[in-house]
Amino acid sequence: MNRPRPEPVQVVRQRRDDALNALVEGVPYIRYLGIRFDRRGDELTAVLPFDDKLIGNPALPALHGGVTAAFLEVTAIVVLSWTIAWERMENGHRGVDDWDPSHLPRMPKTIDFATDYLRSGLPRDAYARASVNRSGRRYASVHVEAWQDNRERLYAQATGHFLMPTPDE
Repeated sequence: MNRPRPEPVQVVRQRRDDALNALVEGVPYIRYLGIRFDRRGDELTAVLPFDDKLIGNPALPALHGGVTAAFLEVTAIVVLSWTIAWERMENGHRGVDDWDPSHLPRMPKTIDFATDYLRSGLPRDAYARASVNRSGRRYASVHVEAWQDNRERLYAQATGHFLMPTPDE
């Protein structure tokens, strides 16, 4: 019995990175804010590099609350979409056509999103991670935490509920 030879790890890694980049590059606001995602296995960390345009209160200075909320919501949506894409990749949906942007899963739609501002966002890089609490066929719940210098010292957190795309979308 001959088993097919496994793909080289570089090929698998590149396919996963290409899928993540296609998800992120498909949203112009993510590019505008400069948000990027670092992937380690199936875990994503969102990075919001500091830029002067992100300041809301120049007297403090502090990151704009809308930027913070957008950063958290984008993180939740991309992690949720990535979870769908990761599942497809792990279940053997391979090939170049599976990972071009027109074949990626559609992004979930926000039902509601509640942000808790725990302290002012300082004028420096910010990081966020999302955990999917529940993900079903039609509905998902995600919790997101954001920090700057110390992972234990959050500056914001949020919980969002999302309408999941149907499989044929």
